[in-house]
Amino acid sequence: MKRPLVGMIAALAAAASANSAFAAEKPVSIVLVHGAFVDASGWRPVYDLLEKKGYEVLIVQNPTITLDGDATATRQAIAQARHPVILVGHSYGGAVITEAGADPKVKSLVYLAAFAPDAGESVLQLASTPVPGAPPAPLLPPKDGFIQIDPAKFASAFAADVDPKVTHFMAASQVPWGLGAVGAKITAPAWKAKPSYYLLATQDLMIPPAAQRAMAVRAKATLVETPSSHAVMLSKPAYVADFIAMAADETK
Repeated sequence: MKRPLVGMIAALAAAASANSAFAAEKPVSIVLVHGAFVDASGWRPVYDLLEKKGYEVLIVQNPTITLDGDATATRQAIAQARHPVILVGHSYGGAVITEAGADPKVKSLVYLAAFAPDAGESVLQLASTPVPGAPPAPLLPPKDGFIQIDPAKFASAFAADVDPKVTHFMAASQVPWGLGAVGAKITAPAWKAKPSYYLLATQDLMIPPAAQRAMAVRAKATLVETPSSHAVMLSKPAYVADFIAMAADETK
């Protein structure tokens, strides 16, 4: 009789621990949306830190073929969230959250070195607008309907302050970016109706800092700057996690 009793006690203890952990969970969910040329694995350091802070964290794996497809994938993640959502987008992911963020479950938007297009604007339009003194992103000419970064220039342009071993692999494992995503226009920008937060990467060579600032100001976003490359979620994961947590804490 002792063994079944011991097993029952262990099961009850495990259940109590699980319930306690669930009760301690913060009443906000965070949905992370990656940008072009990479996949969702780049969120791993930020994901781990946010989970430790007590947030439910969901990660969108964007196909990056069409904006509509990426917005649909993001809405599916929002629907799965247990709580009101803080929607976070990096780079092209900013256009995705701008399009998908109208979902009533989304309470605020967080842009990380990201595009924040207005209605009728596309990422292509924003990226093609020259910024005085800023070098163009080292993109190769479109091929078969997709764009990639010149692998030889990927590390310096995208993630100069990240471990070279990591950036070497990132350059070799690029996810081609579909022209259907690059050229699609935003219909109803969510930042016009919801609080927005913008983390500007001052050493970004993919989206010029001046362009980031202009988009953040236009969106009336809470703007914070940090010395980082475009890959801020990899170069400064703790800073990014704290920035997202700040937005979550301010969300009512």
